[in-house]
Amino acid sequence: MEARTGLALLMILMVIGKGEAQLVEGFYGPTCPNLEAIVQQAVATKRSQTFVTIPATLRLFFHDCFVTGCDASVLIASPNGDAEKDAKDNLSLAGDGFDTVVKAKEAVEAQCPGIVSCADILALAARDVVVLAGGPSFAVELGRRDGLVSQASLVAGNLPEPEFDVAQLNAMFAKNNLNQLDMIALSGAHTLGFSHCDRFANRIYSFTPSSPVDPTLNPDYAKQLMEACPQNVDPSIAINMDPVTPQTFDNVYYQNLIAGKGLFTSDEVLFTDSASQSTVVEFANSSADFNAAFVTAMRKLGRVGVKTGRQGEIRRDCSAFNS
Repeated sequence: MEARTGLALLMILMVIGKGEAQLVEGFYGPTCPNLEAIVQQAVATKRSQTFVTIPATLRLFFHDCFVTGCDASVLIASPNGDAEKDAKDNLSLAGDGFDTVVKAKEAVEAQCPGIVSCADILALAARDVVVLAGGPSFAVELGRRDGLVSQASLVAGNLPEPEFDVAQLNAMFAKNNLNQLDMIALSGAHTLGFSHCDRFANRIYSFTPSSPVDPTLNPDYAKQLMEACPQNVDPSIAINMDPVTPQTFDNVYYQNLIAGKGLFTSDEVLFTDSASQSTVVEFANSSADFNAAFVTAMRKLGRVGVKTGRQGEIRRDCSAFNS
């Protein structure tokens, strides 16, 4: 009996070891000691060219990790249009996010060829854009390898949708070892960036037959949304997700939720649902509490589905598997 128990414990430890345990801070210290400075410089240069660099890179990291793990599979380009990035839910990922990783990878390869994975570069870049927008800095655990699979068919059902309620959000985040507090903190990334009108049009034109406008929307904000996104508007038109401080990483997103100015249903429900409301109020009142929770959640997010050893590779080109 004791032998079986010991064997079971060993197997559990082995399973755990395949995930989080192999990521460490300073992983490339002996092999690419200037890695973080190289990536930071490349990201800063890209940011100086366009602000879109910031929300695009942060969103790219999230979309990568939630589909087959943080393995840079979202960066793969397929001539057949069937890679992860080609899935419907990923078509709105801005090109500047991809370009940020490409530029950083080129800079890293120039000094440390064949050593650093695209997955780790994306994780570092996601941290760096948060800092550039005024958010908290934090240590990034490294040691990921790049995934060997990228299929559009694997995306559906693995990314949160704008009409999700709190229970649906919690269920999806739980699949990735993230709890409700992590979910609410990571939702705060919507303090940056923009969204296309078709992602929230139902809230201002067809919410229910008796109430075309979502009653949880601030009336003045609903009017602003209608003016920015008239019916049958060009689907490429986009508006800021945070109408107050759209280019600053701050806790104003949560203040907006309290004021009825959450852009998506999946934003506003964080305040209207009693299960999550107190956390929204806490973050709205304390940027320190929000920043601390966001850092914890980002580090946990970075451990999702990590590939190590033979599970992956170090790509020479982030957009293509090694041949």
